[in-house]
Amino acid sequence: MKIGKFILLSATHLIMVAVGFAAGIYALPILTAPDAPSSEAVSAVAAEAAFTAEFQRDLEDSDALHWGEGQVFVGSNAISHRGRLAPGPDYRLYLSPEFVETEADFNRLKSSMVQVGDVKTFNGFLVNVPPGVDPSNYNSVIVWCESFGEFITAAQFQ
Repeated sequence: MKIGKFILLSATHLIMVAVGFAAGIYALPILTAPDAPSSEAVSAVAAEAAFTAEFQRDLEDSDALHWGEGQVFVGSNAISHRGRLAPGPDYRLYLSPEFVETEADFNRLKSSMVQVGDVKTFNGFLVNVPPGVDPSNYNSVIVWCESFGEFITAAQFQ
């Protein structure tokens, strides 16, 4: 085998391994995600919610792979979402005292935020508010990818 052909084959195989790895990272959360909460469960939280907000796709650091859309319902015991999130690994829901829409702002304010819980579903979610956390002390909810430090979406509710 000629050295040029060997280099070409090696390069194309490495590129395909990289593409497969990236596809696996993207697909794994979709394949392993639990079922989304029922519309009745989301509606029950919505009925008792003190605040309502909207996730929008057009936020500054949202892009084709990192976005959210739909209604968010913030209650004293739970936060629910009726809509969709871009699939990804290790999503966390935060309450923030300020609205943010960039990774830089998130990192700057992270110490003043409270992590509510994990978001494991992408067609709506339901996350219980931890004891001792009062959502009315905050004004925004944020979905953040902890593994990759990526801003997904946010909504201001007051």
